[in-house]
Amino acid sequence: MAESYKKLLEEAQALRQEGQHQSAFMAYCDLLLVHPEAHEAWVDFGDLQLALNLKEDAHTSLANALAISPDFPPALAGQGRVLLRMGRLEEAVAVLARTLTIDPPRLEARLDLARCHWKLGQLDEALGVLAVAAKQDPSNPIVTRFLIDIYIQRSMWPELHEEMLRRANTDYSGAERKWELCCVNLLFGAMPLGWDQHESRWSHPGLTNPRREFPQAPWRGEALEGRTVLLHCEQGFGDTLMFVRYAPLVKQLGGRVLLLVQPEVADLVATCPGVDGVFSDEGSLPPFDVHLPILSLPYVFRTDLASIPGEVPYLDVPVRVPNRERLRERLAQSQGRTRIAISWAGNPTHARDAQRSLPAEALRPLQALPDVAWYAVQHGSTAPAPLPALESLAPLLSNFSDTAYALSGMDLVITVDTALAHLAGALGIPTLLMVSYLPDWRWLMGREDSPWYPSLRIYRQTSADRWDSVVQQILMDLTQEA
Repeated sequence: MAESYKKLLEEAQALRQEGQHQSAFMAYCDLLLVHPEAHEAWVDFGDLQLALNLKEDAHTSLANALAISPDFPPALAGQGRVLLRMGRLEEAVAVLARTLTIDPPRLEARLDLARCHWKLGQLDEALGVLAVAAKQDPSNPIVTRFLIDIYIQRSMWPELHEEMLRRANTDYSGAERKWELCCVNLLFGAMPLGWDQHESRWSHPGLTNPRREFPQAPWRGEALEGRTVLLHCEQGFGDTLMFVRYAPLVKQLGGRVLLLVQPEVADLVATCPGVDGVFSDEGSLPPFDVHLPILSLPYVFRTDLASIPGEVPYLDVPVRVPNRERLRERLAQSQGRTRIAISWAGNPTHARDAQRSLPAEALRPLQALPDVAWYAVQHGSTAPAPLPALESLAPLLSNFSDTAYALSGMDLVITVDTALAHLAGALGIPTLLMVSYLPDWRWLMGREDSPWYPSLRIYRQTSADRWDSVVQQILMDLTQEA
């Protein structure tokens, strides 16, 4: 009998492991017809039924297991999970608490108990349960992520900072660890430590473009005394627009300041005070004495939160705007109305695009704003936002000079985390920035403003992948200000 039972159970388990769920389902049915007293098999069967979303059937199977063996921890844990999935949260809490009394090391039951408290809004209780789980398994990514979620929900920024540092030290090694620590520290404003760690980007392939090599010496921040320094771009457009703000500080050190940047932003960044020349082709560079990657400027200047060069505008609309007249004609058609430029999606190839972009449909509530002329200022959008008479300016935005001119005619910009946010911020245009609940480091945590861009207001997700509360808050604020 025992051998027969063991063989049937192993066959059913093997079918499930192979992903043959229907065959496994029938195998468990056959097994339990012959061995209805096998509480282990009832637990396995209930777990399979839950995986197939047969919640009521799973509840019955686990109840059968508990009827045979009332204190069997796997059955109790399984029943607790089923009750959680069914939304019977108070019952689930009782069952899972009993499970852990009998079998304290059972981590999955502890995590399910924390989920129950979370869903019940009992965040203190959830934190207490997770604190024990973190001691059981300090490197468990689910525990870490859960703690991060609660810290964000509760605005517990010191605890969040500490947990993210712990995760970085646990999950990474070498250059990856230093880079992750850099991002965490910068996210929480721990400067200049974060800038020191930021220099590790050159040791981590894929984080940035290959480092430019020049025979001239790197600049270390010393007085220039009539020498020429070349500041060169290294990453995306937004980074160039963000850090060109340091050019006036470099100029004050007594030399000439040259920029080597992407051609799309060349005319625009030439409007920055302190810039003596702008080039987009390395082969056309004039002589220079020292050089520095532009993202190393905060490191050289030992920037902290109090010393961020935050005076705006530090960029202006260039004299040369390829589509100036056509853009002027478009904007003239909405004279007298509130003009709002909007961008809801960034570069789809960006590593964090899934966190940065939002579905166009999520913007639907904003159509309630009266008398607004909506202008889409982005490229590559596959679906237009459901906003009344939305007009796309993308065909006329050949470079950032065109975009700067278009934004200069707007009353407001609403955007996700793209180069557009940096452009609007650098131009000093009122901007509402929508960011994910764990955003890029430059937007910091726990604040609605940005020390980088005083004209920018930040709207943050309160939970992962949820943009509805962000859009609703924007609508509420704009309605009250109207």
